[in-house]
Amino acid sequence: MPRTTTLESPGCPPLRAITFDVLGLIKVSEARSKQGGVTKVVERWGEPDASRCVLAASINDRKVDPLLAVARKNGAVELLSPINGDLQVSLATTNQTDVQSQEDNIVGLHLFKKQQSESSPSRSCTFLTCTTKGLTTVRSVTIPKSLGDSTCDDTPTTWNVCAAGNVLCCKVDENENYALFGGKGVEVNIWDLATHTKIWTAKSPPKNSLGIFTPTWFTSATFMSKDDHRKFAAGTNSHEVRLYDMSAQRRPVMSFDFRETPIKAVTEDVDGNTIYIGNGSGDLASVDIRTGKLLGCFLGKCSGSIRSITRHPDLPVIASCGLDSYLRIWDIKSRQLLSAVFLKQHLTKVVFDSNFEDDEVAGSVATMPPSEQEIDDEPVDRDEESPPVVKKKKKRSKSRSLDENEEVGVSSKHKKSKKSRNLDGEDEESRSAKKKKAKKSQNVDEDEEELISVEQEKSEKSKVKSKDGKSKKSKKSKGESIDV
Repeated sequence: MPRTTTLESPGCPPLRAITFDVLGLIKVSEARSKQGGVTKVVERWGEPDASRCVLAASINDRKVDPLLAVARKNGAVELLSPINGDLQVSLATTNQTDVQSQEDNIVGLHLFKKQQSESSPSRSCTFLTCTTKGLTTVRSVTIPKSLGDSTCDDTPTTWNVCAAGNVLCCKVDENENYALFGGKGVEVNIWDLATHTKIWTAKSPPKNSLGIFTPTWFTSATFMSKDDHRKFAAGTNSHEVRLYDMSAQRRPVMSFDFRETPIKAVTEDVDGNTIYIGNGSGDLASVDIRTGKLLGCFLGKCSGSIRSITRHPDLPVIASCGLDSYLRIWDIKSRQLLSAVFLKQHLTKVVFDSNFEDDEVAGSVATMPPSEQEIDDEPVDRDEESPPVVKKKKKRSKSRSLDENEEVGVSSKHKKSKKSRNLDGEDEESRSAKKKKAKKSQNVDEDEEELISVEQEKSEKSKVKSKDGKSKKSKKSKGESIDV
């Protein structure tokens, strides 16, 4: 299987994607215009260790001091620089005396996008974590700009979002005021992050026509709009996608099935009307959530379960990754595969760095010739010049155009003469060919005449011989008769 595959397409636009895998490795893939839009791995951060498997990730890609938060299987939450991968802070979510249980891993992580003033000597960040058992924590950390130990601004705030069951999905809205949680045996519920109180809980659908009740098992969820937290979509383990509206009712306002395997990833589009869903068999599709109509499946089936889908905030592309170890970049308009990169390990998460700039685009202004830069500045100074200068330029341009027309006429004459010469040459060639044909026909006639003459000579000789034989026979018969 090839490590990098591309289709007949313009290629990926300049972008930068960061992927996370089950061995704790963080890999950076970039697509640049000078590479023909082919995505390639440019950096790898960390060493392979199964105990450091990345379970969740979140990025704050602000232009000043961007941060990347990573939650690992051993219970540690790390804050990294998405530019070079330098470790800023490493925090443990459990006490040193406790052993992190495999049944209470971190399933949700969100890094709040709080802007700090540039004059402050340090920058602060706040992140939210949620475990399988529903233990949710909001924690603030101060990161000094100089190297040193980090300190916590406030004591962590902790509460439990479920009394029973396992939380499998966690999502914070765009305004970072509300969060939703859902999982196996846990109905989707909305919490106010300011007061840490539950404001809404979904109600399970009724039994079907056969009297069978579908157990609650949510695997992924996302908010539909940036401005409205009341509408959200959720995927279930029973290959069903549900749309909820808090202002309408507690049960889903619309639901539909997709294929025959569990829904593993759901993400929203920037328009607020489209969602992208991926399931356990590698199917990826886009759906209009207003009507529940399937807009289409993305061409090229993945060979493994899809675990993460991310929409680029500016470019019309999405990225998907999963258990087939491929990072794939798709075009959302044509739903075609733009590029795929093999990353060796099972992938768990992918995020985009929206502030990435291509070297050629960024350096185009810097590499501009000085003459062009002077031309851009000249119009301000030319306003004070006299109009005759402009007239002279026009005359020169006219003379240049006349010279160009003359050159065009001369070139056309040369072309005509060449064409006539070519025609004469072709006539001569046809004449010579005709002469050759005539000579060949004459030679054939002469050969035929020679053959005819030879045959005539042979026939005459045979006649003469036959006459001589007859005369000899007659003489012999006469002599015999005399002797008798």
